[in-house]
Amino acid sequence: MMGVGADNKTESTSSKFTLQQLKEKEEVELGHAEAMRPAKDDHQSAEPRETWGRRLEFVLASVGYAVGLGNVWRFPYLCYRSGGGAFLIPYLIMLFLCGIPLLFMEFTVGQYTRLGPVHSLAKICPLFKGVGLATVVISYVLCTYYNVLMTWALYYLLHSFSLSLPWQSCNNTWNAVGNCSTGFPGNATHLKSASQQFFDHKVLEMTTGIEHAGGIRWELFGLLVLAWAIVYFCIFKGVKSSGKVVYFTATFPYFILFALLVNNVQLPGARDGILFFLMPNWSKLLEVQVWVNAAAQIFNSIGISFGSMISMASYNKFNNNILRDTYIVSLANSATSIVAGFVIFSAIGYMAHIHNLPVDDIATDGPGLVFVVYPEVFSTMPVSQLWAPLFFIMLLCLGLDSQFAMVEVAVTFIMDGFGKKVLQVFKRKELIVLAVCSVGFLLGIPHITRGGIYVFQLMDHYTAVVSLMFLAFFEVLAITLIFGVRRLSIMLENMLGKKPNLFFRVCWQFLSPMLVLGILISSIVQYTPARYSKSYTYPLWAEVVGWFISLVSIIWIPLGALHELWTTEGSLLQRLKKSITPTIDLESVSEKPSGESIALFAAA
Repeated sequence: MMGVGADNKTESTSSKFTLQQLKEKEEVELGHAEAMRPAKDDHQSAEPRETWGRRLEFVLASVGYAVGLGNVWRFPYLCYRSGGGAFLIPYLIMLFLCGIPLLFMEFTVGQYTRLGPVHSLAKICPLFKGVGLATVVISYVLCTYYNVLMTWALYYLLHSFSLSLPWQSCNNTWNAVGNCSTGFPGNATHLKSASQQFFDHKVLEMTTGIEHAGGIRWELFGLLVLAWAIVYFCIFKGVKSSGKVVYFTATFPYFILFALLVNNVQLPGARDGILFFLMPNWSKLLEVQVWVNAAAQIFNSIGISFGSMISMASYNKFNNNILRDTYIVSLANSATSIVAGFVIFSAIGYMAHIHNLPVDDIATDGPGLVFVVYPEVFSTMPVSQLWAPLFFIMLLCLGLDSQFAMVEVAVTFIMDGFGKKVLQVFKRKELIVLAVCSVGFLLGIPHITRGGIYVFQLMDHYTAVVSLMFLAFFEVLAITLIFGVRRLSIMLENMLGKKPNLFFRVCWQFLSPMLVLGILISSIVQYTPARYSKSYTYPLWAEVVGWFISLVSIIWIPLGALHELWTTEGSLLQRLKKSITPTIDLESVSEKPSGESIALFAAA
């Protein structure tokens, strides 16, 4: 049974814990939040750290961040390509051996230190303080192009209110009539569907390659401004404002998802699509890549090593039950992925039935699924003008929750590290958030040029695929192996009054690091250059730019280690010893740990 286990204690120890807990409860009720915070340094903001208004706000924000567009377009396709229903076995195993323990670990670090990823990891393991900065960089780079997806969703949403959906026919000015098909072209490679031509020729006005930028798409430029404005006004007050917004953005997609599920399963051909999605191919379980795919999907979907979960947990009250929240977030994320699989493949089965094509000819992943295949599905559905707007509003909600968290990581880093100095310039935190959003908008402009889709694909490949696993490995190395499971357990005991049970300790010490290392090695061995669609291969200079994008985040890990060793006094051995010694101030928490605990943290 997983959870925080209770060790056998003597009667006196039990009484001691009871008195401590009563004392702690009294302090919380009196509003002594300052007693729970790590001591401020000269760089931290002079303002007291804000907290979530209610525990539910933190849970909804975390679920909203974890449940994103990848649940809709990535998991269903990966599932059927990796053995159908048989894929759920490695997927669930990786969820319980890797996803849940590492999410619990990040929540623990964030809530205990009450700092963002940069400063919390610097206190836990100074040698790897660069890992925290790397997570901030990768999150911010990701948010600069993730909002482009919101731009496309806004474009489709506005066009879905017309009398007839514009991607429904080939009789439009943007259609290449000679190779346009009102359905899916199947094996006719010279044809493109009307929905594909709408995406390529109307939305993107795409060029032939990344070397041809083609100028800015001004319609998308205006919508990108709108997308960033929405993000800003949802988070400009910090967790006080975003905590209220997530009541809608984190829950509304479920209403739409279940409404689509009820509608889709009644369509002709839906059963064939669902069977195609779930039909187990047991032989796939013998392939190593299937297990790697399962672990990678868990890692990317929950959002480990992006810094967002640490950042959001840092706004919790010190004694919040993060174990319960860990289960809610991780299980809700996986359940949503499975439900989305039924929704997507029931619709794909319906399209295969309508056009008399194999399901395999229609199934795809990535942006093509939600901006090409699904719009085509709506064009043949009854009451298409109802389902299309609801679907794109759902996409906006799914994306905005994730965007909130990624932008908040950068804001938290600035406020934790330079809050007092930055506030002297900007005067108000709202202006700092505006500056962060404005820079993100400027960095997103290359994605809304006519050649922007190639930039988008290149960034996504080298940020979300290549960089992430390096950061994940060093984060797990720093926290579970160098900082140590014993110290991590003491942090939990100080917050929850109980140590984690054997399951979590074994996962942190052995299973999770081995799994992350295995994914990293597999990613390196099976590396493939970025591609767009099935035909376009990037030129060499673009591949070099892609690797530079990866290094923008990865480089901070060795730079942070070198800086720590350079600035630490003593011999090389003494410097190494000091650089792996935690600097967490346990005296600042409301419930002072035992002498044994202090000794553990002070030990090298």
